[in-house]
Amino acid sequence: MTVKMIESSKNLSGANVLHYGMVGGGEDSFIGDVHRKSAMYDGKCKIVCGCFSRDYENTLRTGAALGISPDRLYRDFNEMAQREKERDGGIDFAVIVTPNSSHFLAAKAFLEAGIHVVCEKPLTCTVEQAGALRDLAREKDLILCVPYNYSGYPLVKQARKLVRDGKIGDVVMVMGEYPQDWLMDTVERGGQRQAAWRTDPGLSGVSNCVGDIGSHIENTVAYITGMKIKSLCAKLDIIGEERVLDTNASVLLEYANGATGMYWSSQVAAGYDNGLRVRVFGTKGSLEWAQEFPNVMSVTFKGQPTQTYCRGNGYLDDVASSRLPSGHSEGYNDAFANVYNSFATALLLKKDGQSVSSAECDYQDAEAGIDGVRFIHKCVESSQKGSVWVEM
Repeated sequence: MTVKMIESSKNLSGANVLHYGMVGGGEDSFIGDVHRKSAMYDGKCKIVCGCFSRDYENTLRTGAALGISPDRLYRDFNEMAQREKERDGGIDFAVIVTPNSSHFLAAKAFLEAGIHVVCEKPLTCTVEQAGALRDLAREKDLILCVPYNYSGYPLVKQARKLVRDGKIGDVVMVMGEYPQDWLMDTVERGGQRQAAWRTDPGLSGVSNCVGDIGSHIENTVAYITGMKIKSLCAKLDIIGEERVLDTNASVLLEYANGATGMYWSSQVAAGYDNGLRVRVFGTKGSLEWAQEFPNVMSVTFKGQPTQTYCRGNGYLDDVASSRLPSGHSEGYNDAFANVYNSFATALLLKKDGQSVSSAECDYQDAEAGIDGVRFIHKCVESSQKGSVWVEM
């Protein structure tokens, strides 16, 4: 059995290391630390500057811990974008891992400065803002990546290959769920920072549950199937005393190709940690993948017993590249690293003046970011109107 690593088939000339800076991700940040560790997996990205917090002392401490020169630690993202633009050997791209409300202005500042951007989902708080960033990136010929990390799992890529190659036939139904239980209690009142900003509409936007995890269902299904949502009917529940944003959501969907779907996301589902699961049913078979068991996938072809596909084995397609042999578990950080590897390869090729193939652009772009923001807003619109069907 051989392990095929994810890599570019083209030769890169010159320095093959990209320098980047981060906005957000200061002390005690979960996702900022994940991004930094994942970006350096393949030796293509090095963090050299940052504005890690609105508290400058936090930024200084975080920068010192990361070995960043003090003269490249900034008080805000506007200063960082301008100074890095003017600097000889400034950053190649910026990573934005702040709460949702600041994504638009931060991304806009770097794009206007001619700097590529990786921005956490949701891309922005409104569809109009997301579209504006997409248009600005096009105008400046810059890459805008939205790192939906579940697209980085090898067996998700294998699922995509099976569906796109027609192996399970025409897709007729999709079921996706993402239950968690961490907001069963109002932990935001006790100072839990992750809960505090997600349940605050001023920082999170119009939705908590759908925006935070329901959007991952939408993107994972879209990545695997390529299907576009035609219309949806959603019921968003606000569970938790004095909360104003959803913590549970049920969504019915109709796709442009005639398929139907059901999504359920919850942050108040007792006994569930991070249970993203997607099932795709076609006219010739079906497949099922669960994030908490990412190294296996169930595949059933009509009239045949269910098969278990295991990551890292030679019978998988090349798209399902692995970092470790089968039986050695890969997970969350590895998937993020796969996204960064693809993004970095594309950016290095672009800097080198080479063309970039679709295989080398296997990261989620601004269009995926716009789709995600639109999905969130349409779910909120449907629920607020009494759970009626709304067109996408």
